[in-house]
Amino acid sequence: MLDRSQSDSLSSRPPAQITPQQAQTRIFDFLLDAVKTWSPKDVLDEFQNLFFCQGDTTVNETSEALYALLLSGTATDFHNTLKRSCYILVNNWEVARQVDAIQSLVQLFQDETLQRRTFSFSLKRLRGWLCDFIDSDDYRELQLFASRLVNDHKSTEWTSRYASYLMVSQYMNSDNPIEQREVARAVSRRLKEKFKLDLALYTAHSQSTLHQTKLLENPTALGDSALRLIKLIVARRGQFSHKNLANLFLKQTEGLSYRAFKSSLLEYLIYSVSQPMAAKTLKQRVAAKLATLYKEYDYAELDPSLKLRTCNRIIDQLMTEDKQRPSELFTLLLSQNNALSLAIILLKIILISRKSHLYLEARIADLIRYYEGFSQEQCTWVINFLEIFQVTFAIYAENVEYNLIDLQDPRTVASNRQGTLDACRVFSQLTKTQMLQPELMPEGEVAEASDA
Repeated sequence: MLDRSQSDSLSSRPPAQITPQQAQTRIFDFLLDAVKTWSPKDVLDEFQNLFFCQGDTTVNETSEALYALLLSGTATDFHNTLKRSCYILVNNWEVARQVDAIQSLVQLFQDETLQRRTFSFSLKRLRGWLCDFIDSDDYRELQLFASRLVNDHKSTEWTSRYASYLMVSQYMNSDNPIEQREVARAVSRRLKEKFKLDLALYTAHSQSTLHQTKLLENPTALGDSALRLIKLIVARRGQFSHKNLANLFLKQTEGLSYRAFKSSLLEYLIYSVSQPMAAKTLKQRVAAKLATLYKEYDYAELDPSLKLRTCNRIIDQLMTEDKQRPSELFTLLLSQNNALSLAIILLKIILISRKSHLYLEARIADLIRYYEGFSQEQCTWVINFLEIFQVTFAIYAENVEYNLIDLQDPRTVASNRQGTLDACRVFSQLTKTQMLQPELMPEGEVAEASDA
């Protein structure tokens, strides 16, 4: 049935003499001012009136700007305007912890009137472009923000456990509006912080004599094997800890030619890989990659940019080389039950190239998107790797220090032998040391790391 009852105030207005870019600026400025001075309810009402044409807006200039955008702008102009408008509100409400307002904003797009027919050209275009936005990845990302802000544990999607990595990929995408990138960074860090602290509390509490009466929830999906994994990772301490080996590698490769650096990098990455098959596979594949990588610089002195690009290329080989599908080496290593070895190698790369951390997490996001179309049962081995990766990097993250104590002889450093680990307890304490937090870089450096 045609929608004759609604008055279309847009169609009765004279054409506004402003460009699409001027219209966008006018809308953005209005929303920035409104979200800081109005109540969330008033802002939502105005947003609904403006973009969904439910009634007259209280600010004529803003309504005229939208009309100009509908007349002379493109679908892309409208899409980008709506996207940034949403994140102007989300970013400010996220800072003010107005989670309900963000939820209400997302729900506005379920308006049934969008499916009604109308005689009005402008209203028809508006509804069509709104429906296109709802069908886009940008709207799904907006829904992801809203669901994670309320910590929606009821989500049936297994990928929701790894939302922090999907947020990183949004932060690194320079095509996204600055408001979206800022809120993505904030939410990602908060999710990682929560996982890190939950893991530390669970680790301490699971070994307590009181744990039977008040058991904390295991933040991992690894079940009872989580504590064993933590002990294995923490056991590598002292002179041959991953951090110490990384510092030693950086000192020894100062001033080397690029060719010599690549040779040393291979040995550094393979060193301490305990599984013979994994070590052989990695040595063959990574050596072949490094042999041809940036050969034109083989006899030049290594510089920070070249080191960053090289580390990122190895991450590509280990994760996804086309940013869409898993790499052959990733699939091979996991099929051989080498998830921990892969996680440790990625950790070793980040310890020598801090600016590769965000790049790595963006590649994790690529893999999550690839596998999200599969059921949880089909992705058991991938989920196992993601859980091991999360635990490994949480242990080497900032603010929490893990220590493994042999209860039979507290003076000794625990080894990774089964009997020794069973007799050990893990202790954690808060520290001020910043160990492995992804660096927050200016937009230019983020783009460089992303493209490197």
